[in-house]
Amino acid sequence: MNAPAHTTHLLYLHGFRSSPQSAKARQMQAWVQAQRPDVHWWCPQLPPSPKEAMALVAQGIAAWPRESMVTVGSSLGGFYATWVAERTGCRAALLNPAIDPARDLAKYIGEQSSWHNPQDHFFFRAEFVDELRVLARPTLTQPERYFALICKGDEVLDWREMHGKYAACPGLLLEGGDHAISDFAQHLPAVLRHLGL
Repeated sequence: MNAPAHTTHLLYLHGFRSSPQSAKARQMQAWVQAQRPDVHWWCPQLPPSPKEAMALVAQGIAAWPRESMVTVGSSLGGFYATWVAERTGCRAALLNPAIDPARDLAKYIGEQSSWHNPQDHFFFRAEFVDELRVLARPTLTQPERYFALICKGDEVLDWREMHGKYAACPGLLLEGGDHAISDFAQHLPAVLRHLGL
């Protein structure tokens, strides 16, 4: 499947306890603003409720052209980006994507703080785990639409599980690295190529 002829809209979805202030989101936004100011960039602050988060996203992209929109998601945002791509048919780039967040986040039920603003607290409720189960997309209808950037050194998620889910997709499987993909800048060109940017 070829890259979109002319990408016009980019949706970036951050991870659990993260925000639009994440390093990867800021790097991508800076690139878009400098190189492709014609592209509509949207990186919303996602509410803790997965159901509310995807309702916000669905409303925000309702009028976007499906053939020229793309999405990027990191960690839990990668799980969400998969949901968006399966609903819209758009291309997606996934950065160390969460595979089973309902299982992984069950231990975080309770009060949490934001990475980028520790004074910002929210409550992760038990029903949010059930909301994550509802959003799960066990199979990918068109694996070639996805690009998975996976670090074997991820200290949060199991790279084997990530690779297993997205093995049929184009992407990069990196030796070492970390969950934050601290060297993201050097892999950004490959991500951008997949997104038609």
